[in-house]
Amino acid sequence: MSSTITETAPAKTVQLVAEPAPADGTDPLNAMAHQGKGLPGVPNFATHTETRQWQLEHMAAAFRVFGREGYCEGISGHISVRDPEHSDRFWINPLGVHFSMMRASDMICVDLAGNVVGGNTSGSINAAGFQIHSAVHCARPDVHAICHTHSIHGRAYSAFGKPLEMINQDVCYFHKAHTVYDQYGGIANEADEGARIAASLGTDNKACILLNHGLLTVGQTVDEAAFLFCLMERSCQVQMLADAASVAGKPKRLVSDDEAAYNYRMASTPDCLFVEFQPYYRYEEFVSADFKL
Repeated sequence: MSSTITETAPAKTVQLVAEPAPADGTDPLNAMAHQGKGLPGVPNFATHTETRQWQLEHMAAAFRVFGREGYCEGISGHISVRDPEHSDRFWINPLGVHFSMMRASDMICVDLAGNVVGGNTSGSINAAGFQIHSAVHCARPDVHAICHTHSIHGRAYSAFGKPLEMINQDVCYFHKAHTVYDQYGGIANEADEGARIAASLGTDNKACILLNHGLLTVGQTVDEAAFLFCLMERSCQVQMLADAASVAGKPKRLVSDDEAAYNYRMASTPDCLFVEFQPYYRYEEFVSADFKL
């Protein structure tokens, strides 16, 4: 089973941290649907084993989505999910498996020291991926999932070393919640580069644009982090299209700070972002549920 792990340390239970509701008491998840008939949020399970398998299945589905979106680039790119029972361990994809082929049983469990402790122990992981993900997991105990790939528009926009402008409703999901890592230290094979990326992400941001490298998003679930990655990739594309049009003489009109903040409060909660990913997840189930194996 993909969820088998080797016991090497006492169990530490992971707890999700809820974000505060808007000041007016509105429930963002119910507000998404007409007459408050909202969709279910993140489920709870009776055991760590059930939670772990659910996480791995959603992680594999996220890879299938990323493959469908064209984010695979050779052996680069990785998603990690913190183990629900052992907070000092996380699951990450094996090196050299195309995103579109990923299954739950392919994932590898490692601790923060880099020891393989469970899952697909015959596989190998990306060295740079371990440095980045271990540093972020260590620095951000509130983060349970991390996505980073070398997507086309993210790489292109990263060359500017600038944050995204609030030029439409959707990009407001990142309002004052994303940063720019404005150094480039080469392939992140050393711990120092991973630590610098984690420090640049900050203590409460959802995403980071890595100069000359690409995008990184985080979340309380892999669904949240994966949806944010897809959204940020498209937001980079939209930003560059708008920038090109502005050069031709068409002025941009930005979303006001107050409206951007409102959009963020109402749509960028962990539950809402989890729900945003479910159409993608269900489509992957519709196409082929073998990612759950």
